[in-house]
Amino acid sequence: MSDIKADLNANNPVQINDITIIDSSKTKKAITAAAFGNTIEWFDFGVYGYVAWALGKVFFPDASPSIQMIAALATFSVPFIFRPIGGIMFGLLGDKYGRQKILSTTIILMSLSTAAIGLIPAYSSIGVWAPITLLVLKILQGISVGGEYAGAAIFVAEYSPDRRRGFMGSWLDFGSILGFVLGAGLVEFIHSQTGTNAFLEWGWRIPFFIALPLGIIGLYLRKHLDETPVFEAHNESQQNSTTKKENGFASIFKSHKRSLLICVGLVVATNVPYYMILTYLPSYFTHNLGYDASHGVLIILAVMIGMLFVQPVVGWLSDKVGRKPFIFMGSLSFVFLSIPAFYLIASDNVISIFVGLLIMALSLNAMLGVMASTLPALFPTAIRYGGLATAFNISIIIAGLTPPITSALVEYTGILYIPAVYLMVFGILGVIVACTIKEVANKPLTGGLPMASDKAEAKELLVEYHDNLEERIENIDQQIESLQEKRQHLADKHPKID
Repeated sequence: MSDIKADLNANNPVQINDITIIDSSKTKKAITAAAFGNTIEWFDFGVYGYVAWALGKVFFPDASPSIQMIAALATFSVPFIFRPIGGIMFGLLGDKYGRQKILSTTIILMSLSTAAIGLIPAYSSIGVWAPITLLVLKILQGISVGGEYAGAAIFVAEYSPDRRRGFMGSWLDFGSILGFVLGAGLVEFIHSQTGTNAFLEWGWRIPFFIALPLGIIGLYLRKHLDETPVFEAHNESQQNSTTKKENGFASIFKSHKRSLLICVGLVVATNVPYYMILTYLPSYFTHNLGYDASHGVLIILAVMIGMLFVQPVVGWLSDKVGRKPFIFMGSLSFVFLSIPAFYLIASDNVISIFVGLLIMALSLNAMLGVMASTLPALFPTAIRYGGLATAFNISIIIAGLTPPITSALVEYTGILYIPAVYLMVFGILGVIVACTIKEVANKPLTGGLPMASDKAEAKELLVEYHDNLEERIENIDQQIESLQEKRQHLADKHPKID
């Protein structure tokens, strides 16, 4: 139920019938549709990250190998600057017209722009228009993706019972990792079958074309979903309400600054290592450490497959012990273990490389496993999509610049441990976020009423909800008492105030 419904019931006790019972079959469909869209998004990122060396040669042939790599990674990162535009636009539309409609729109735009990259002629055919066209399509892709993750996370959160939101939400980033594995694995397979020359000529295009049929499947899944029960209740209560509340873009910055800052901090602290490990490291292995292209790629793929199994476990555990412990663990791990991990990666020993990557992957899993269940809980229903999409995509500008910035720093300093220091800095940011964020596990979404799996759980949640209200009332009473004492103390000093 929404925060608006709670307002309508403000003069009446919350009863068992006020608690939403979530249909488990609809929840599974929502998770499948949302995660599939995320899979497509990260399929492209996986493909792009692993063909960056080829795109550098195809679209920037006159540059040196180092500049080709930086230029290709920069083309990957520039669209992140435009993602807030998509986040704001789709976020506000999602809060007004519903989550399902917007998610159907974003998956169409995302798939078409990705597939179109495979159609761009090489620099040798159309000159400078080749990299320009690539950049335009990446910008369009960035705008469409701007509303994708936030909308998908909200869709899952608003379909999940309070006590299982962590586990349900963890499947969203399971889709992200799966998309990356599929994209990277497909690139490696095509490269091995075609050889380098044929891959540079036409083989690199195939993975981008595959995004189109994947998008059609994703659209089919999303078009056959109902709107979330939370948004439907919110929409109904808005239509019945006689009072208007301040919502929209201005309200997000005016009334929810703390939530925005926490959201930005958590997204940056999680996605910097995400892009470092999944996008930058393949190029780092080949270009800076001198490994064979397949040498590091296969190890990273093995580690990412392992991450798939860890991801839902973290989500499940976060429903038991809370989200904050995992944010702490992941952040502290990046602070203290990044340099040892990169030392192992640079050792030129397969087992050491695997252990180094495993350390970073598990650190990332700890944070990534709670992202989709934590972020939607920071904002109330009326501005949840707009608030989360805005904050998320502002953060992604910083995180998305990780590959080219790190590549340039390593190139021009010659220090191979720069990526480790980079991760340590953002690990500290994660620790700060973990200290300031409120625990949201097993609690209703902000401003809303509890959501349960069945009637028995609803009764338990109702007792917890009433207990929480009693605690909050006691805290308010204590504050009132303290303010009254302060007032009296000041009044005693004034001759005309009793």
